[in-house]
Amino acid sequence: MIGSRPTSYQHMNRLSLTFTITLTLVNSLLSGSAPGATPNFIVIFCDDLGYGDLACYGSTKNRTPQIDSLARDGRKFTDFYSSSPVCTPSRSSLMTGCYPRRVGMHEDYTGHWVLIPRSRRGLNPEEVTVAEALKQKGYSTACIGKWHLGDQPPHLPTQHGFDSYYGIPYSNDMQSKGRGDPPLPLVANETVIEAPADQSTLTRRYTEEAVKFIEANKEKPFFLYLPHTFPHLPLFASPDFKDKSANGRYGDSVEEIDWSTGEILKCLDRLKLAENTLVIFTSDNGSNGRNGGSNKPLAGAKGSTMEGGMRVPFLARWPGKIPAGTTCSALSTMMDILPTLCALSGASLPGKEIDGHDIRNLFLSTEEPRSPTEVLYYYRRRQLQAVRWGDWKLHLDLKQTHPNWASSKQTGKARKGKLVKLTNDLQEKTDLSAENPDVMAQFEQLVAHAVATLGNDAQQGSEQRSAHTLETSLPMRMRK
Repeated sequence: MIGSRPTSYQHMNRLSLTFTITLTLVNSLLSGSAPGATPNFIVIFCDDLGYGDLACYGSTKNRTPQIDSLARDGRKFTDFYSSSPVCTPSRSSLMTGCYPRRVGMHEDYTGHWVLIPRSRRGLNPEEVTVAEALKQKGYSTACIGKWHLGDQPPHLPTQHGFDSYYGIPYSNDMQSKGRGDPPLPLVANETVIEAPADQSTLTRRYTEEAVKFIEANKEKPFFLYLPHTFPHLPLFASPDFKDKSANGRYGDSVEEIDWSTGEILKCLDRLKLAENTLVIFTSDNGSNGRNGGSNKPLAGAKGSTMEGGMRVPFLARWPGKIPAGTTCSALSTMMDILPTLCALSGASLPGKEIDGHDIRNLFLSTEEPRSPTEVLYYYRRRQLQAVRWGDWKLHLDLKQTHPNWASSKQTGKARKGKLVKLTNDLQEKTDLSAENPDVMAQFEQLVAHAVATLGNDAQQGSEQRSAHTLETSLPMRMRK
């Protein structure tokens, strides 16, 4: 499996024993749940929220007391990663537990790096999503917000394990007349109910729908996936939040998401569900670094494989299970959500190969736990650009092998690789490759393994699976 440590390490047995002991303690904690109690799961997923955009991660511009309460009452992760620096691929990883290239969702069939309106591509129905896995254990499931894994009927959330869907099917800036995009649709299940969607009220309406779903399913286990539209551009906020922050429209949208989080937490308290509900808060990728967004203290931004493009805030709260006010610096990724929720619920893992790991120990351990994730591959579109192993990160030598491989500032330019140590170089400036030949040799093996199994650029990997691509497609429009 991708991400497993090479067997050349002599301390493997000692680490495995430590991991086994930790996992035993975790299972002991879980066995203390009330008889018959099955945990509820809420995943709050922001769009383009940066690593430095929350007060609990150092922001002095945005007021986020409700989100910060998740850190105060739960655990803050410092080294949690998306699988991609852009929308569609990262969401495919959350749903499937896989690198985007494994499931063919690293780019649109047209070559665009995310799915566009009326795309013929979408998540393959043969892939098992986290919602489908949980439904096997009797969970009620809802997706409320931005989907971005296909807007054609076979690709919508209701075809991938969600009992209901309410939201926009792709990014809120996708209304290009020149490309033939329809007005931005707001969808209920599979029907367009508003076009163009009133973006100023989206966060409020998502929140109302989320509360309704929790109330309707308070007597049985539920999985709520709440992928917010913001703070992706263009920025909007309702009248109660517009022009109220000290960080412009960006701060307005972030502070409304904070309010939304508070409403959900209050609902759990009111229904006495808090102690049986794991709440996760994270983002699909880093901020673009403009318009008020921040990835400090990381270098880089959305769209890049620098840390600021893929390392994101991640908070987890589960009263009585996750130790309050704690921090975890172990490496973890978006792909870990599916196997972890399966483990916590008793649901079966997909029968196909996945890349994520069960990280219950990272949630529940009272001591600094060891991560089961040894290696992270940083893909940008179809190209492998960097690898993290432990605290080391190797930026690969890059050549222009695809018309749009680089960011707009780098188009047409090659990039010389370098080896950095993230523990003391979050700006990724100092090249340590010459002084560490053994580390470079290990990275050579890791890169070869990724290229062979997941592929790189036009080279197909032996373990890649295809997305679902239709022969034709139609724009989503309101019925007349």
